[in-house]
Amino acid sequence: MKKHIVLYAIAAAAFIAAPISSRAQEAGSTNSPAATAPAPKKHSQSYHGKVTAVDSAAMTVTVGSKTLTVTSDTKITKEGKPATLSDITAGETVRGSYKKVAGGKLDATTIHIGDKKKEGQ
Repeated sequence: MKKHIVLYAIAAAAFIAAPISSRAQEAGSTNSPAATAPAPKKHSQSYHGKVTAVDSAAMTVTVGSKTLTVTSDTKITKEGKPATLSDITAGETVRGSYKKVAGGKLDATTIHIGDKKKEGQ
């Protein structure tokens, strides 16, 4: 009789513990790849130099050998005030930062038009 009680107790404990452990596994894992691996961070890189070309149709600015794409997120300033792509002309000095995105494209995050000392005045 003691054997039966012990067997029933072990069986009951197993039935109670099984759903708890399976729920713990479900909560800890998801089918989403983003949850298993963090997204790679995209670090900005800086640039400075003279503008060699501005293409308003393609929304690009070429500084030296870098062709930067101007996006809706690009912050453009001239003398510390907001500016637009049309304010940039060939031969002007610019500086700022960009991020390298898919396909090797360079998206400008900031463009500061003019010399650094002029912007602060």
